[in-house]
Amino acid sequence: MKASPALPDLPFMRVEKNGDVLLDVHVVPNAARTQAVGLYGEAGQLALRLRLQAPPVDGKANQALVKWLAACLGIPQQAFTLTRGETSRRKQLRVEASAANQATWDELLKAAGRPAPSA
Repeated sequence: MKASPALPDLPFMRVEKNGDVLLDVHVVPNAARTQAVGLYGEAGQLALRLRLQAPPVDGKANQALVKWLAACLGIPQQAFTLTRGETSRRKQLRVEASAANQATWDELLKAAGRPAPSA
């Protein structure tokens, strides 16, 4: 499915019919710092690879993931729902349509190796 004009076309992102965005993420917990480090997986099944400073204990890595993505995209943490992968490294998050359309995707574009659009 094609992204709406406000949303970038990223290999780890899918836009649903209702406008919600699904993000596929592969996390590496216990990193020195939290950062996006590119893509992970094979073509057609790519995920954004993120190193998380938080440990994978008591949901701390999931909380850190949502907090980092919210700050990176400039949208509230409440706009995210972890839909798959609560205890695995491969996760899927849902971003509400209204928040996704207001998000600043530049940081994730860089992580995917794509230039940010010029203003």
